[in-house]
Amino acid sequence: MAGCGGLALFLAALLGSAWARRSQDLRCGACRALVDELEWEIAQVDPKKTIQMGSFRINPDGSQSFVEVPYARSEAHLTELLERVCEQMKEYGEQADPTTHRKNYVRVVTRDKRANEPDVESVRIDGDIRASLKFACESIVEEYEDELIEFFSRETDNVKDRLCSKRTDLCDHALHISHDEL
Repeated sequence: MAGCGGLALFLAALLGSAWARRSQDLRCGACRALVDELEWEIAQVDPKKTIQMGSFRINPDGSQSFVEVPYARSEAHLTELLERVCEQMKEYGEQADPTTHRKNYVRVVTRDKRANEPDVESVRIDGDIRASLKFACESIVEEYEDELIEFFSRETDNVKDRLCSKRTDLCDHALHISHDEL
């Protein structure tokens, strides 16, 4: 009987480890997909489009101070994007890395709503994956909304690595993961 207890403990530890890795892969994949989607949405806005930002304070002369800022990276636009960006997770599938066996999440539907042809056989697409990815995305947006707005309000290089790996530790195992833009 003592051997069965040890085996059960070993299996529980193994399953716990696999679940933790799956959870980490999911949150990392959701963060990276979220960054891709936000970068694409921001790029779609006319760079000449601006929004007035200012203070509610009235100057001694009775005027208010306003400044024009680019709309694409304004807090108002970014907040609007964060409210709906996780809906895009339905266009992703799960793919296992052949060498590490870690899960990556790849866009399976192009931006113009066509199926993405290359390597679709190695991608698992189902409602559970999409629901899990969307839930992870929503959790990240809720938990890191201020950081997301901070990063995207100004142009930054390597947002995926800087935000998903260094700032939030969601991808602390995955600085090398590629996540191609479609």
